Amino acid sequence: MSDELVSGLLKKSDARVVLALTTDLSRQARATHHTAPAAAALLSQALTAAALLGALQKGESRVNLQVECDGPLRGLFVDGDTSGLVRGYVKNTLVEYVGGDHQYQWRPVLGNKGFLSVLRDLGGGEHYRSSVELERFDLAEDLERYFHQSDQLPSRLVLAQLPLQVEGKTESLGVVAGLLIQPLPGADLETFQALGERLRRDATSVLLTHAASGGSAVLRALLPEADFEVMSRYPLRFGCSCSEDRVKRALLALGREELKDLLEKEGQAEATCQFCTTRYVIPGDVIRGMLESGTV
Repeated sequence: MSDELVSGLLKKSDARVVLALTTDLSRQARATHHTAPAAAALLSQALTAAALLGALQKGESRVNLQVECDGPLRGLFVDGDTSGLVRGYVKNTLVEYVGGDHQYQWRPVLGNKGFLSVLRDLGGGEHYRSSVELERFDLAEDLERYFHQSDQLPSRLVLAQLPLQVEGKTESLGVVAGLLIQPLPGADLETFQALGERLRRDATSVLLTHAASGGSAVLRALLPEADFEVMSRYPLRFGCSCSEDRVKRALLALGREELKDLLEKEGQAEATCQFCTTRYVIPGDVIRGMLESGTV
């Protein structure tokens, strides 16, 4: 099974359906950040949501999703783009308690108050940010509220993490996937509501049975209707756009006096990327060269 996103249209129902399979990248994110079970679970959900939101963007653009809360997780930040690249982190990687499989499962992790924010790249240097208060303390349900309040668009969202037995052990991230259903303009909302409830009801069993065969197999099982048309399909991956050059540009932004002070006190500059944990060290002679060249 490889991670991928498949997006398409149900023409008779006038609905858009987006499926993201994110098992491998969720496990990679867990390993990268050394996250405990609850932190790993919520990070995998958020990365899956970022992949789905990225599929709604146009052109070469990004979208990011942020949760701020007063619970032990404290919050998370993820983003995704239209190429299938996602990245992210949680503020507290050590949260273990995952709760039971019931309403308000994540309340002990997220706390009593918080916000979910989405920042969309509109192109041309323009961005649109919108937030909703956490009410359900469930990422999928609160994102549904976000779509309804921000876009005036009823949506159904499933974020599934299904355990599997792998080599005799229970793998909590056995199958990780997301499914987003939205009506097209002019769609019959009663038909859409019935479709959304059916897909939500059937998602778990279909994913367990068909996810290993890929996104198309999952959607064929979920949507046997002949009028479903695939519009796009591409691989998903966990990665980062950080680089040593970006670290150097950040140093330049500090200004000449701060750079001189850093060089005097530390002898070099160090930075660790929050998204991928890559550590960068910029030696003192490189910083001196930046100062002598007059670029700062």
